[in-house]
Amino acid sequence: MAAAAALEAAAPTGALWGLVQDFVMGQQEGPAGQVAADVKSGSYTVLQVVEALGSSLDNPEPRTRARGIQLLSQVLLQCHPLLLEKEVVHLILFYENRLKDHHLVIPSVLQGLRALSLYVSLPSGLAVSVLKAIFQEVHVQSLPQVDRHTVYNIITNFMQTREEELKGLGADFTFGFIQVMDGEKDPRNLLVAFRIVHDLISRDYSLGPFVEELFEVTSCYFPIDFTPPPNDPHGIQREDLILSLRAVLASTPRFAEFLLPLLIEKVDSEILSAKLDSLQTLNACCAVYGQKELKDFLPSLWASIRREVFQTASERVEAEGLAALHSLTACLSRSVLRADAEDLLDSFLSNILQDCRHHLCEPDMKLVWPSAKLLQAAAGASTRACDHITSNVLPLLLEQFHKHSQSNQRRTILEMILGFLKVQPKWSYEDKDERPLSSFKDQLCSLVFMALTDPSSQLQLVGIRTLTVLGSQPDLLSSVDLELAVGHLYRLSFLEQDSQSWVAALEASGTLATLFPGAFSSHLVPKLAEELHKEESNLVREDWHTKCSRHLLCLQALSAVSTHPSIVKETLPLLLQHLWQLNKGNVVAGASEVIAICQSLDQVAEKCQQDPDCCWYFHDTAVPCLLALAVQASIPEQEPSVIRKVLLEDGVLTAMASVIGTATTHLSPELAAQSVTRIVPLFLDGNTSFLPENSFSSRFQPFQDGSLGQRRLVALLMAFVCSLPRNVEIPQLNRLMRELLSLSCCYSCPFSATAAAKCFAGLLNKHPAGQQLDEFLQLAMDTVEASLNPGPSRSQAFTLLLWVTKALVLRYHPLSSCLTNRLMGLLSDPELGPTAADGFSLLMSDCTDVLTRAGHAEVRIMFRQRFFTDNVPALVQGFHAAPQDVKPNYLKGLSHVLNRLPKPVLLPELPTLLSLLLEALSCPDSVVQLSTLSCLQPLLLEAPQVMSLHIDTLVTKFLNLSSSPSMAVRIAALQCMHALTRLPTPVLLPYKPQVIRALARPLDDKKRLVRKEAVSARGEWFLLGSPGS
Repeated sequence: MAAAAALEAAAPTGALWGLVQDFVMGQQEGPAGQVAADVKSGSYTVLQVVEALGSSLDNPEPRTRARGIQLLSQVLLQCHPLLLEKEVVHLILFYENRLKDHHLVIPSVLQGLRALSLYVSLPSGLAVSVLKAIFQEVHVQSLPQVDRHTVYNIITNFMQTREEELKGLGADFTFGFIQVMDGEKDPRNLLVAFRIVHDLISRDYSLGPFVEELFEVTSCYFPIDFTPPPNDPHGIQREDLILSLRAVLASTPRFAEFLLPLLIEKVDSEILSAKLDSLQTLNACCAVYGQKELKDFLPSLWASIRREVFQTASERVEAEGLAALHSLTACLSRSVLRADAEDLLDSFLSNILQDCRHHLCEPDMKLVWPSAKLLQAAAGASTRACDHITSNVLPLLLEQFHKHSQSNQRRTILEMILGFLKVQPKWSYEDKDERPLSSFKDQLCSLVFMALTDPSSQLQLVGIRTLTVLGSQPDLLSSVDLELAVGHLYRLSFLEQDSQSWVAALEASGTLATLFPGAFSSHLVPKLAEELHKEESNLVREDWHTKCSRHLLCLQALSAVSTHPSIVKETLPLLLQHLWQLNKGNVVAGASEVIAICQSLDQVAEKCQQDPDCCWYFHDTAVPCLLALAVQASIPEQEPSVIRKVLLEDGVLTAMASVIGTATTHLSPELAAQSVTRIVPLFLDGNTSFLPENSFSSRFQPFQDGSLGQRRLVALLMAFVCSLPRNVEIPQLNRLMRELLSLSCCYSCPFSATAAAKCFAGLLNKHPAGQQLDEFLQLAMDTVEASLNPGPSRSQAFTLLLWVTKALVLRYHPLSSCLTNRLMGLLSDPELGPTAADGFSLLMSDCTDVLTRAGHAEVRIMFRQRFFTDNVPALVQGFHAAPQDVKPNYLKGLSHVLNRLPKPVLLPELPTLLSLLLEALSCPDSVVQLSTLSCLQPLLLEAPQVMSLHIDTLVTKFLNLSSSPSMAVRIAALQCMHALTRLPTPVLLPYKPQVIRALARPLDDKKRLVRKEAVSARGEWFLLGSPGS
């Protein structure tokens, strides 16, 4: 029995010895993992592993000792949490001793120490002992990269867990690390080493007398000059090293005396990257430096920054120079001064003014703008700097404005003044009389009003921008100034439409109306109302086009100033009253005038969305009014008026629908529920009691045998219900859905049928999953299948199918795949095939009126990617199997899907799909050509290697399409020819003569936009292969 027990005990030990021998002597790697797994499972202990390794650890052959220690270290890396404290002590003593061993053994020893450095309950003193041993016994920089990285990891681990012990070493720890890091070249190790240095400084380790040495051992890498090798698996970028080193250099003021001369030297060098890095590092240093550190270097720093801003040809260097000056000034501003100390900020700003001020008097010279930018950068740093510079510069600029009479010079001076004004709002002043602008406000206002009346549109433009900034300054514009400003803006609002000054005047009116609603209500809105009434009578007189244009400008001005709830309460009734005047026949107007009013209302509705009360006011006022107008126009009359026909036109109803949708999307659920109980019964039951002027001659019944005019108003219902929040309950929903379904297949009015289909789809998309949704879907499918049979309703049934499919695709409904397959089946239909192909564009694109995120539709992220994955293989398969006359439909559908797919999703599939895209370019349909070209152009830029394989086909097809009858196709083809130049030059050079000859023809195209693209493309092909291209 005793012998059997002994055999059982020896069996596992024997198995362990075999694994050890296989690893050490057999040079097999697998046993290490097996031993570690067995230790984790409890089959062996670490002690048993050490015993099994006994002879290997004492072997006279260094390679054998190294293998033995390597096995032990790999086991410890996985099993260190299982160790006992006394085992850790003995293991560390063992490993420290082996640091004196042969150099072949050292890597395995370091791996073991790394494992033990991870031990949580490491006894006190061992961390210091290990690091001392490494510092004394190991010449780290003679080790391979992996082993140096291991040393850095050991140091990092101990710094995280044994900080107080390491601080007990004092400056010896810093000196030891300097020796470890000195001469490091590998970027992987440098990232870790920089992090350790940053922790040394930020965690207050003692640097002792080694501050300069620590600076030298890190600053020798500045500026970073590293280009990652191609296909680098480690992914280390130059920017990673730059930021890591910058964090070290800018981490302590103690580096200042060494770093600032280095930065000045590098800024003054000829290397662009060194300039940028130095200025950015200076910027970072200013966050931790004070006056003491900067004092001796300020003249040199200012000289270097001034030279870079004055002379540089790089906008990036200029921007970084200005940022550095801003930071320097901010640093000097926040330093606390002793009573007897010199005010460095005052003398620094005086130097800047001395070097820049005189250039401001020369608005035609090239140094005027660099000087202004330098002064503005310094002024923006602090209140004191702003006061000092503003009080010196503004009087000079005001004097120069009056001294120079030319508009372009005045524009330059006013733009400089504008720059200084923009700096002011950063700083708050308790006493308004303390503000540096207070003493200049009368002169500034006078100067701005002079600019606004100047004949030069460019000076006017700067004047408008300056007026806006002045208005944003508290208490700077008096009531008299405001009245004058409003008068000028009123005048400028009637300049030529789309001119820069006109656009700026409208923007300024909107901004200032938010700040001064009373002034605009008192002075501008009454003038615009008077203008609107005047134009109502003038529209019937001669010079109709001029009057109409002024009328449209007045409408746009009204919508532009509607940025405050109190103003909206004045402008909205004005616009609605104007619409009623049109309806009553008091004004002769066409669809364009009604649409213009609706567009103004839409803009007002957008401005109301941020204020819940204002939003409800607009909705409760405008929506009933628009519905009343539309209902009244739809009621049959014996003598129908022209305006009532106009109100029922497609464009007008679409514009009205947009207003209703915009007015509804931001309603709270409670207010939306209040509104829905009035509007849905209007369409289902003809309940017009909430409408203004609701004495109609007959009932409004758009669904119950209503006239064609009444049915068209379903577009307004669609805009309302499809913009409601998802949790708003719609009354009589079951009846409404059935009525919409019935109307959607009505062939007598395609506009009404499409509106009903979109409305039905919008409601389906928002409806919660459940039995009722399933019933609606079944009802829709039955209706579609019945109506898709040959007959007058086929087209409308297809439209219903398309919108229902989109509603389900957006929400990932399981039935969406079935409906998509049905759509694909229609690609082979002789009548509906081309329309079905265009339907894929609708499925993949964003809508503007229904099924939008703004309208609370359920739109899942990445629905396009999912649609691509689920359906493109079937489209490709269908293309290959389809008859020749049907193939263009499949190509068109595929082109629409790929054109709207995010390019990162398309790129991996490009090799398999590119041949089909190239075939689509031969399709005679210009829509397919344009869609495919739009898809290919970004791919030429993002996947040049794949596209290069088809260069011959691409050049031929693009050149052929550059003479297409369609202007849009010609432009897109020329843009693709331009993009081709991004492909590798050796691939393109054989085609250069042919392309240059062929591109001469579109240079004479009758359309300017085509000629412009031809010039751009041909120029790039001319430069192909030339030096520097």
